[in-house]
Amino acid sequence: MYIFLPFASVIIGYFISLFIKPTENKKLKFLLAFSGAFLLTLTVCHLLPEIFTPTADQLVHHAHEHDHDHGHNHTHNTLGLYIMLGILLQIVLEFFSKGAEHGHVHVHDKNIPYSLFISLCLHALLEGMPVAKHHDLALGIAIHHLPIAIILASFFAQAQLSKSKIFIYMLIFALMTPLGTIIWSNSTFLLDYTKEITAVVIGILFHISATIIFESNEDHKFNLTKLVSIILGILLASFM
Repeated sequence: MYIFLPFASVIIGYFISLFIKPTENKKLKFLLAFSGAFLLTLTVCHLLPEIFTPTADQLVHHAHEHDHDHGHNHTHNTLGLYIMLGILLQIVLEFFSKGAEHGHVHVHDKNIPYSLFISLCLHALLEGMPVAKHHDLALGIAIHHLPIAIILASFFAQAQLSKSKIFIYMLIFALMTPLGTIIWSNSTFLLDYTKEITAVVIGILFHISATIIFESNEDHKFNLTKLVSIILGILLASFM
């Protein structure tokens, strides 16, 4: 059931967009702030500790090594580099997506920038991979995708695409995260690199969630509603 949560949130976001005017998208910043805090908390409290916790096989392997501490630290350093790789990858993706992952989509003409859509789909695909093992992450991604779907569908509408084309685009986007989960679950090769791929996704989620939280206060003014949204996101994720 968890695999359908991100899919359902995008479809729900699409239908919500039919009743929301583009000028009302600023109200989504509160939901974005909540989703950013929720996603960051899940990443820090669940994903991050797991990749740095050695498995039983690794403990046995290190026990037979002469320089145990060096090998253990080397593994941690390598995973840290994979996290940084994820951050760099997200920066590259945002060069093409124009920041759509955290609510930045602007219409300049009637042409759809396919680089934006492809990079956004790739981002959603990568996000879905750890969901195969971390089911709670599906809810975090679903909450994150809801406002993004609303904004993205509104963007397509402003570009004057037909409703049928918009629905097809949104359906493709909705399928990406479940597809990532399915690929991970059925690939022996990827399972052999679980921690490395999870570390890359952690870097991606770090960048997105932190950007959302910082951008939720663009004017650098105290906003109680946004602060409450962030606190609620942290509290809800911490109890999962």
